[in-house]
Amino acid sequence: MTKPLVLVTADVKSIDGFNWHAVNSTYLQAILKGSDAIPMILPALGAELDLDAALDQVDGVVATGSRSNVNPQLYGQAPTEENGPYDPDRDATTLPLLKRAIERGVPVFAICRGMQELNVALGGTLLTEIQTLSGRKDHRAPASERQDERFRIAHPVEVASGGCLEAVIGAEPFEVNSLHRQAVGDLGNGLIIEAQAADGTVEAMSVQDSPGYVLATQWHPEYWVMTDGPSKKLFAAFGNAVRAYRQKRLGH
Repeated sequence: MTKPLVLVTADVKSIDGFNWHAVNSTYLQAILKGSDAIPMILPALGAELDLDAALDQVDGVVATGSRSNVNPQLYGQAPTEENGPYDPDRDATTLPLLKRAIERGVPVFAICRGMQELNVALGGTLLTEIQTLSGRKDHRAPASERQDERFRIAHPVEVASGGCLEAVIGAEPFEVNSLHRQAVGDLGNGLIIEAQAADGTVEAMSVQDSPGYVLATQWHPEYWVMTDGPSKKLFAAFGNAVRAYRQKRLGH
């Protein structure tokens, strides 16, 4: 059986006077090894892309994390220098991509910025610089040049009863990493909370009554997919979803 194809969202990076469409290789390796699927990078070309034509060819979508944040203007707030950097080309690509993938029933796995994009795409809002908000813990990565330290397991999450995440990982709390300055505010249309941190930060979401598999995590399971049990389960479950979708898409 031919392996499924998964679209992966890209950032736009300015390097040597050119715009590069880039994805951190940890996402690509996690899809390849953790989901047993072939990752394909989707350039952040916004309205120039025919998203339906792209989705016709693939079996899943992974919306990646990023250093950049969703522009607050997209959910009715003002951008600030502190909250940047922003990536308008990515916003113009990934938000409509996620909305269309969900409408079509294409499996979606959204991670960190990807989860925030999912919420905004469905009409929700974000909380910016949450480390400054009363009652919230600092969810940013520790200051370190070592990636293993930045992506270290940081805190537990409580799993919602009866949801998609519980079906994938189980009902018991488990530990996750934490590398974000923003968090979900008001939930977008149809979104339900799948897990929360002790301070109330939304850590995972799904789409109620979605025609296809949709799961989003605020943490980064891609980094520890080969060694961490919950991370393995998340990418394995996404792999199962994209294989099932591919069989249906191809009429097998």
